[in-house]
Amino acid sequence: MADSSAVSSANAGHMAPLPEDLTEAGQKLLSDVQGVMERCKALQETAAGYSQRLKSEGDALGERAIALEKELRVLRKSVNVAAAKDEVSPEVAEQMDEDLVRARSMVYEGDIAALLPHKANGFFLWLFLGHVNVRSSRRDVRFKVKEEYNSYRDRTALIFLGAPLLLLAAKQSMNQSCLPGLVVHVYQAWLLLFYTSLALRENILRINGSDIRPWWIYHHYYAMLMALVSLTWGIEGPDCAMKQQGITLFLMWAIIQGVAMLLQNRYQRRRLYTRIALGKAGQMDVVWGETAGMKGQLVLLYPLLFILQLFQLYIGVTLLRTSLYEMFEWQIFACGILLIIMAVGNFTNTVATVATKLTIKAKMRKKGGGAAAKAQEASSKASASAHKDD
Repeated sequence: MADSSAVSSANAGHMAPLPEDLTEAGQKLLSDVQGVMERCKALQETAAGYSQRLKSEGDALGERAIALEKELRVLRKSVNVAAAKDEVSPEVAEQMDEDLVRARSMVYEGDIAALLPHKANGFFLWLFLGHVNVRSSRRDVRFKVKEEYNSYRDRTALIFLGAPLLLLAAKQSMNQSCLPGLVVHVYQAWLLLFYTSLALRENILRINGSDIRPWWIYHHYYAMLMALVSLTWGIEGPDCAMKQQGITLFLMWAIIQGVAMLLQNRYQRRRLYTRIALGKAGQMDVVWGETAGMKGQLVLLYPLLFILQLFQLYIGVTLLRTSLYEMFEWQIFACGILLIIMAVGNFTNTVATVATKLTIKAKMRKKGGGAAAKAQEASSKASASAHKDD
């Protein structure tokens, strides 16, 4: 305890005098406590100085990070404009874009991300979490958010497929034209929870650097609203068969959607991991809607998605016709409008993605053809030179 005594005597002017009525052991214990207090104060002052230096360095690095982020955005736009005006070849534009994607990945997903200013949460996150900063400065925490999102999609895809199958099977086995209202409402409550959870997780992923297309988050907002409206809809009674016509169609659509989700989760994620390894996608990117898939996707997955969207549009139109010409209830009308909005939005985004993929493939074929032509020309020149030497 010599160190404690030394600290005690060195800081005697700052410490309360030892009471005289304490025993020698009590005075020694009190002295030790006061010594610990003084060492804690000294460490606190040192830590405060370190934190101040760290903050100053962080602010300086943050300014550089913000400037770099702006420069990246400007350069990506400039590359797109230059490619559109044929100022650079498609091959050079593609290479520059890939380099900028890698640079963006370092800025948004590496240690630089912690230096960028906190993005606003947006209304949806603010509604649930307030103004809490959900952006993590630690890379392992951000990756954990992504892993949890993927795990959630895997678990819920099975429920998304199995629940409507069970409901339709129950309806068929009971030989009834109507399902019990409670069972349907439990399923709709689960849909509300499912889409709300997806929207929350995707908003947090976007803030942490994931490149999720905004439409797919808006799509989940519309789906949440439709599930909420459905919960207020009385689907029992003498005319339940007419009311539940749309529900039966929706359950059939949900089965196909469940199959599509399983395909996306398995095959598209595998392709996404390959793109991340090649530096063509960010490490925080996830499978959404119809992201870049593997070879054969145009034959298997996209036709299924287009069937889903047309079926969704058909259900929406059917509900609108029912509400306008047979039985008007605002829930039927609202669900019809929401289904049509989602179908049109999904179709538009899917077509845009297919067009982008076909454009990229055409550029790659052109690039390959150009390389082959150059090789053939070089071979011809070499052959001609050899004949000339002979």
